[in-house]
Amino acid sequence: MKFGIIKERKNPPDRRVVFSPEKLKEFKEKFSDATLKVESSDIRVFTDKQYLAAGLEVTKNMVDCDVLFGVKEVPIDALIPNKKYFFFSHTIKKQPYNRKLLLAILEKNIELFDHETIIKESGARLIGFGRYAGIVGAYNGFRAIGLKNQTFNLPKAATLDSQQELIAELNKIELPNLKILLTGSGKVAYGSKEMLDAMGIKQVAVEEYLSTTFNEPVYCLADVLAYNKRKDGQVIGNFDFYKHPENYESNFLRFSEVTDFFIAGHFYGNGAPYLYTREDAKSTNFNIKFVADISCDVDGPVASTLRASTIADPIYGYNPITESEVNYKDENAIVVMAVDNLPCELPKDASEGFGEMFLENVIPAFFNNDKDGVLARAKMTENGKLTARFSYLQDYVDGKE
Repeated sequence: MKFGIIKERKNPPDRRVVFSPEKLKEFKEKFSDATLKVESSDIRVFTDKQYLAAGLEVTKNMVDCDVLFGVKEVPIDALIPNKKYFFFSHTIKKQPYNRKLLLAILEKNIELFDHETIIKESGARLIGFGRYAGIVGAYNGFRAIGLKNQTFNLPKAATLDSQQELIAELNKIELPNLKILLTGSGKVAYGSKEMLDAMGIKQVAVEEYLSTTFNEPVYCLADVLAYNKRKDGQVIGNFDFYKHPENYESNFLRFSEVTDFFIAGHFYGNGAPYLYTREDAKSTNFNIKFVADISCDVDGPVASTLRASTIADPIYGYNPITESEVNYKDENAIVVMAVDNLPCELPKDASEGFGEMFLENVIPAFFNNDKDGVLARAKMTENGKLTARFSYLQDYVDGKE
């Protein structure tokens, strides 16, 4: 079987790749029956020379590959018919802007495996860039604090080479006695937690965070049941919340009264309560001044996130009284960092970590007859049709949604 690493063609350019030269070499050593090719690219974080030095073939012709690996959406005119493709298609939530892409995939008889659909039987994702979103998101949040307060000036994450360099820069700054709230329990939240811990910021439990004044910076890691409560007062468990979010209401305002800096690292599921609304943010008891919204659900559960920001221009202000965007330096502004492609700022580390997960969790399925069902669960299209698991997308394909 022939596997190929394709060139990223989406704009703005993404320097990440599914496999670093080192991981691709390891792939070749572990599965000697596989033929591996790398499409030449002048934007990838690893150069063609680095792949060649690892003993890998670099070429401009990928037509003879059976399986093609990319990161972002492949432009329709670059899709090769009758292949197996792995990339983030951004179609599984019926995103209108990519309907034509899914139509083209079906028309070209392509088997699509979206990276987001590569899951365990339990539904937990096996691969992703979430940890790196958390790492960069926390860093960018601190950078925003320095810029707003004019107390320190951190370099842009994209100008640094690795997580360790980000940490080194953060450890040069002096923080005031901030109270930092971090929400979530997955890879994103724990990526941010790595950064807070590396800075030596003290972690405190929910009740202590809510009731105590500290003379040093502290943070609290809060899971869904800390900032949501059942309407009937029962306390059941996380699974009940995920299964019946309509039975819950937000309990977030007790945090917003005492928080200076909010890092949103949670996953927001459809039907769950908003953490805070625009009305909530108007309250005189609402004290959050800085938001790093890594989850970046626009006009949703974090009311101050009016839009996704960009790597080039990552920070904007939200005026809670006028409910509008303002300059982040405005004295009444909540400072918002809501970049929606954060791992792009750490392409080397993100690619190395992604390849490690991919080699461990996905590649063996090609050589063990998919004994764990990884490929079967992930496959979205086959023989020009949606697979049964993704038949819910048929209305989207037909243009009825």
